[in-house]
Amino acid sequence: MRNISFALTTEQFIAGTKDVTRRLGWANLEAGDLLCGVKKGMGLRPGEQIERLGVIEVVSATREPLRRMTDDLEYGFAECIREGFPPPHRYSWPSEFITFFCDSHAGCTPESVVTRIEFRKVEP
Repeated sequence: MRNISFALTTEQFIAGTKDVTRRLGWANLEAGDLLCGVKKGMGLRPGEQIERLGVIEVVSATREPLRRMTDDLEYGFAECIREGFPPPHRYSWPSEFITFFCDSHAGCTPESVVTRIEFRKVEP
Protein backbone atom coordinates (compact mmCIF):
# COMPACT_ATOMS: atom_id res chain seq x y z
CA MET A 1 0.00 0.00 0.00
CA ARG A 2 1.37 3.41 -0.96
CA ASN A 3 2.05 5.96 1.79
CA ILE A 4 0.70 9.51 1.63
CA SER A 5 2.22 12.09 3.98
CA PHE A 6 0.17 14.46 6.10
CA ALA A 7 3.23 16.19 7.56
CA LEU A 8 1.70 19.66 7.20
CA THR A 9 -1.80 18.68 8.33
CA THR A 10 -1.24 15.83 10.80
CA GLU A 11 -3.46 17.46 13.42
CA GLN A 12 -6.34 17.86 10.96
CA PHE A 13 -5.98 14.29 9.73
CA ILE A 14 -6.02 12.84 13.25
CA ALA A 15 -8.95 15.05 14.30
CA GLY A 16 -10.95 13.97 11.26
CA THR A 17 -11.54 17.56 10.14
CA LYS A 18 -9.82 16.93 6.79
CA ASP A 19 -11.33 14.89 3.95
CA VAL A 20 -9.66 16.60 0.99
CA THR A 21 -5.98 17.03 0.20
CA ARG A 22 -4.11 18.48 -2.75
CA ARG A 23 -0.91 17.07 -4.21
CA LEU A 24 1.50 17.79 -7.00
CA GLY A 25 1.63 14.61 -9.05
CA TRP A 26 -0.50 11.67 -7.90
CA ALA A 27 -2.27 11.87 -11.28
CA ASN A 28 -2.93 8.13 -11.52
CA LEU A 29 -5.07 7.77 -8.38
CA GLU A 30 -8.53 6.36 -8.81
CA ALA A 31 -11.61 6.12 -6.63
CA GLY A 32 -11.32 3.05 -4.43
CA ASP A 33 -7.52 3.16 -4.10
CA LEU A 34 -6.32 2.56 -0.53
CA LEU A 35 -3.44 4.64 0.89
CA CYS A 36 -1.71 4.67 4.25
CA GLY A 37 -1.66 8.15 5.79
CA VAL A 38 1.66 8.82 7.50
CA LYS A 39 2.99 11.70 9.57
CA LYS A 40 6.18 12.02 7.55
CA GLY A 41 7.21 9.91 4.58
CA MET A 42 10.46 11.49 3.38
CA GLY A 43 13.49 13.06 5.00
CA LEU A 44 13.53 10.66 7.92
CA ARG A 45 16.68 10.79 10.05
CA PRO A 46 18.66 7.61 10.68
CA GLY A 47 16.71 5.45 13.11
CA GLU A 48 13.50 7.45 12.63
CA GLN A 49 10.46 5.31 11.80
CA ILE A 50 7.45 6.09 9.64
CA GLU A 51 4.51 6.93 11.90
CA ARG A 52 1.32 5.50 10.41
CA LEU A 53 -1.81 7.58 10.98
CA GLY A 54 -4.41 5.37 9.32
CA VAL A 55 -5.69 3.92 6.08
CA ILE A 56 -7.76 6.05 3.73
CA GLU A 57 -9.84 5.21 0.69
CA VAL A 58 -9.82 7.58 -2.27
CA VAL A 59 -13.38 8.77 -2.98
CA SER A 60 -12.33 10.83 -5.99
CA ALA A 61 -9.17 12.17 -7.57
CA THR A 62 -9.42 15.04 -10.02
CA ARG A 63 -6.92 17.38 -11.63
CA GLU A 64 -7.43 21.15 -11.43
CA PRO A 65 -5.40 24.34 -11.33
CA LEU A 66 -4.67 25.40 -7.78
CA ARG A 67 -6.01 28.87 -8.60
CA ARG A 68 -9.51 27.41 -8.94
CA MET A 69 -9.83 28.13 -5.23
CA THR A 70 -9.58 31.87 -5.89
CA ASP A 71 -11.29 31.83 -9.30
CA ASP A 72 -14.43 30.51 -7.57
CA LEU A 73 -14.36 31.89 -4.02
CA GLU A 74 -17.45 29.98 -2.84
CA TYR A 75 -15.69 26.76 -3.88
CA GLY A 76 -12.39 27.98 -2.38
CA PHE A 77 -13.82 28.75 1.05
CA ALA A 78 -15.61 25.38 1.15
CA GLU A 79 -12.42 23.60 0.10
CA CYS A 80 -10.34 25.31 2.79
CA ILE A 81 -12.73 23.88 5.38
CA ARG A 82 -12.47 20.42 3.81
CA GLU A 83 -8.66 20.78 3.89
CA GLY A 84 -9.00 21.15 7.67
CA PHE A 85 -8.80 24.94 7.97
CA PRO A 86 -12.16 26.35 9.11
CA PRO A 87 -12.49 30.01 10.09
CA PRO A 88 -10.92 31.78 11.85
CA HIS A 89 -7.78 29.88 10.77
CA ARG A 90 -5.48 31.96 8.58
CA TYR A 91 -5.61 29.30 5.84
CA SER A 92 -9.41 29.41 5.72
CA TRP A 93 -8.91 32.17 3.12
CA PRO A 94 -8.32 30.61 -0.34
CA SER A 95 -5.54 33.09 -1.21
CA GLU A 96 -3.73 32.29 2.07
CA PHE A 97 -4.17 28.56 1.53
CA ILE A 98 -2.69 28.84 -1.97
CA THR A 99 0.30 30.78 -0.62
CA PHE A 100 0.80 28.16 2.12
CA PHE A 101 0.58 25.34 -0.44
CA CYS A 102 2.96 26.98 -2.91
CA ASP A 103 5.47 27.88 -0.17
CA SER A 104 5.60 24.24 0.91
CA HIS A 105 5.89 22.72 -2.60
CA ALA A 106 8.93 23.69 -4.66
CA GLY A 107 8.09 25.08 -8.07
CA CYS A 108 4.39 25.38 -7.33
CA THR A 109 2.44 28.44 -8.44
CA PRO A 110 -1.28 29.22 -8.41
CA GLU A 111 -1.27 28.12 -12.07
CA SER A 112 0.05 24.64 -11.18
CA VAL A 113 -2.29 21.75 -11.86
CA VAL A 114 -2.72 19.70 -8.70
CA THR A 115 -4.54 16.50 -7.88
CA ARG A 116 -7.49 17.11 -5.58
CA ILE A 117 -7.97 13.95 -3.53
CA GLU A 118 -11.21 13.43 -1.66
CA PHE A 119 -10.90 10.60 0.84
CA ARG A 120 -12.51 8.84 3.74
CA LYS A 121 -10.83 7.10 6.64
CA VAL A 122 -11.14 3.34 6.66
CA GLU A 123 -11.88 1.77 10.02
CA PRO A 124 -9.14 -0.61 11.19
